Amino acid sequence: IILIIHITIIPIILIINTTIILIIFFFSLFLGFLGVQALTGLNKPALLRIVGGVNSERDEWPWQISLQINGATICGGSLISDTWVLTAAHCFERSPNILAYTVYLGVHQLSELPSPDTVARSVKQIIIHPDFTTEGSSGDIALVELESPVNSSPSIRPVHLPSQAVQLAKGTLCWVTGWGNVQEQVPLAAPKTLQKVEVALIDNTNCEAMYQSDAASTLSSSFIKEDMICAGYKEGKRDSCQGDSGGPLVCNVNGVWLQLGITSWGSGCAKANRPGVYTRTQYYQSWLQQYVPSLQYSDGGEYFSTKSNRQRIKRSRIITARDW
Repeated sequence: IILIIHITIIPIILIINTTIILIIFFFSLFLGFLGVQALTGLNKPALLRIVGGVNSERDEWPWQISLQINGATICGGSLISDTWVLTAAHCFERSPNILAYTVYLGVHQLSELPSPDTVARSVKQIIIHPDFTTEGSSGDIALVELESPVNSSPSIRPVHLPSQAVQLAKGTLCWVTGWGNVQEQVPLAAPKTLQKVEVALIDNTNCEAMYQSDAASTLSSSFIKEDMICAGYKEGKRDSCQGDSGGPLVCNVNGVWLQLGITSWGSGCAKANRPGVYTRTQYYQSWLQQYVPSLQYSDGGEYFSTKSNRQRIKRSRIITARDW
């Protein structure tokens, strides 16, 4: 009898154990697949968002745009004329196919899209600065030409760029806006209201010292290049984060909002000694003028258009619908 019981039970135990092992194996494969998606960015709702911020008022930042790919917001940006948007070059690392991108203007809450109060535009061409190689490199700036012009309204209006005469001291308080994560890996909750956070400008020398503060991360080359500007706090707590990439860093100079930077990169979000790093718009004035000679620049309180500068140092990468 005992022998019969053993003969009967052992195969059952083997079957159960095999089933459990297979379940664990396939579950591990599933988790691994999700991990790979997260690492490759395929499962991310966006790229570099606001930590420690608050809800914006409707029409408070009328130049803010939402850049979407196949219906998912990946970056922010700013309207700088009736047909041109300024954003970060790394926003287009996912796909160079302009047919996949849509620019939404006049957006306050992402959950309300599409809505009669917002304007959507297809993309005519994307111009990426030739110095850009990857996130964290120089040249993290791009121009997006809209398929057709947009009309100004209380919720849609271009921002002005600072003239070369504008020199803001460290500690100057400016604002960053976006729909990105509220903490690392924590997305903005519905209704996904545009966030804003006030940050202080940090000079490049001090910012570099903060990023070099870990012995393990000390490099012979600098983190903070001359075309970058930092903003945030030594203790962290307030910063841009994943999803805010391409959005504007704006400062109020004598009653005029000027876009000093473009949200570019950072180490984590709102960490101590790791302030946000932004592409300095003043550095690329000549490059911008090549493609948008009508751009308005301001030294604070008084606008003026600059003359077109046709000098081309390097050939920019231009993506148009004809490429597809």
